[in-house]
Amino acid sequence: MTFATKITLSRIIISPIFVITAAYYAYGLSNGVPNEALRWTAISLFTLAALTDALDGFVARRFNQSSRLGTYLDPVADKILMLSAILTLSFTSWGKELPIWYAALIIARDLIEISGAFVIGYIARDIKVIPHWTGKFAMFLQISVIAWVFFSIETPPLSLVVAVSACLTFIATVLYIRAGLSQLPDHQDAGTLRN
Repeated sequence: MTFATKITLSRIIISPIFVITAAYYAYGLSNGVPNEALRWTAISLFTLAALTDALDGFVARRFNQSSRLGTYLDPVADKILMLSAILTLSFTSWGKELPIWYAALIIARDLIEISGAFVIGYIARDIKVIPHWTGKFAMFLQISVIAWVFFSIETPPLSLVVAVSACLTFIATVLYIRAGLSQLPDHQDAGTLRN
């Protein structure tokens, strides 16, 4: 197992620790005894896990440590981290709560991506995944939504940030489905799957 893959695995390991810490902070906050040390620990854990996403990619490229396992684990680790944060902040209160429908949208998108990749890979025997700016920007907005809750940012309001993030996530999902369908054998022009 390469060092880059170990960094990716650390993101998966950090995610449940973040959830536990964030949930304990929310519990204390709801009982009127917030523990700021827990709050900053949760924020630090999420930030550390997010930084490993850039680090594992850098290490893999810089030291030629790309591997098949790492290629599969990296997006899984990303989804685990983001879903952990969004679900935790949707079902616990940090002073600001994410709407449940937003969490449902993110879960639906991930299910579509994962199931779509399996189906297309099985039917077409091959799948091409190329990052698309809408998917990257949607991820940036999802992180922004999390930051708004973490730091209780007031302007612009959380509801606006959530709405913009949801719209771009929906658009990215539609483009993902369209690019995926174009890779099926009955299409004359094979496209590339954009994430």
